[in-house]
Amino acid sequence: MRIGMILDKTFPPDPRVENEAEALIKKGHQVFLFCLKYNNESDNEQINGIQVKRYTSNKLEYKLSALAYTFPFYTNIMAKKIIYFLSKFKIEIIHIHDMVIADAVLKANKKFDLPVVLDLHENRPEIMKLYPHLQKFPGKFLISPKKWKEKEKEFIKKVDRIIVVTQEAKDEIESRLGINDDKIKVISNTVKKSFYSEAILDKRIIDKYKDKFVILYLGDTGLRRGLLTAIEAVKDLKLKIKNLKLVVVGSNTSDSILKDQVKKYSLEKYVDFEGWKDVGLFPSYIAASAIGISPLHRNIHHDTTYANKLFQYMSFGKPILVSNAISQKNLIDKTKSGLVHQEKNANNFTEKVLELYKNPELRKELGTNGKNFIENEFCWEKISKNLVDLYDEIK
Repeated sequence: MRIGMILDKTFPPDPRVENEAEALIKKGHQVFLFCLKYNNESDNEQINGIQVKRYTSNKLEYKLSALAYTFPFYTNIMAKKIIYFLSKFKIEIIHIHDMVIADAVLKANKKFDLPVVLDLHENRPEIMKLYPHLQKFPGKFLISPKKWKEKEKEFIKKVDRIIVVTQEAKDEIESRLGINDDKIKVISNTVKKSFYSEAILDKRIIDKYKDKFVILYLGDTGLRRGLLTAIEAVKDLKLKIKNLKLVVVGSNTSDSILKDQVKKYSLEKYVDFEGWKDVGLFPSYIAASAIGISPLHRNIHHDTTYANKLFQYMSFGKPILVSNAISQKNLIDKTKSGLVHQEKNANNFTEKVLELYKNPELRKELGTNGKNFIENEFCWEKISKNLVDLYDEIK
């Protein structure tokens, strides 16, 4: 089958898009990827079997994408490009990556009437409520999460299949919209076997932390991810764990707030901000750690998604400490791979860290459970079967 994936961004990188495309190619499908370019990238390129087709965009179009469901400009511009793409490459089925470009795709598809799969990478209408630029003028008045939620409902009902990242996301859509269970597939983000089986560890990172009890955070450091809770906990933890290090590998525009908090409590000795690092270095940081954390704040988005860091920690046999955001709490309860703390509760976070610190055998047991879960049930090679099955159903 000739599958046309539609992405409203540049490519690479995008691990989810790449993983899904490669899984389908291995099963004999052809995958053509519509994506955008802003500089002098090649119009046509083959990457790991994916036939990448880039279409020129610009900063104005990028800014209009945020207003996609306020004004029709972005939809109309993209629909013309997508019509050309669908026609030129004789696409037989469309796979939309996330909802920003969904309206443009459905408008273009009126000419072709092809089957459509909508891959919802996240609960975009809910997470938009937390975007800083939507809290102030002009975004507050120009961009309506309520309107995006209405459009999401419209798209879900129009397309042939829906993909979501967690069972909780599926349950939320079904209960809200009364969608048939068979229409929605759960295909989670997780790690490939190569992430942990072929990792090359950086000795400098291992040596840097070899004598430390490392609490590790990987990924985006936006305030809703909960790092202020972890930093506050360090105030007490440093008194009970002499070789403590909170290591933060990632970045966000709000990092100055995190760093100011570290200075306020004079915790510079105990907190390392490593900045954003290539994913190839993640295994080294994980290997050097004692605990991996995901202290997310609770909201509808976080309650129905997974952070990929969870599976990265698990794959190296590290115990996890997560907040009680529903999906990650359910994951920990199911796999017995870590402990759960109350969101935004530094005292409870501290208690759970100390429980793990004082009990090396518990850390080992929880870490082993997580590693076994990844290897036997939840690596990408296992999860991708759900995607292949979905396309077999549509044939």
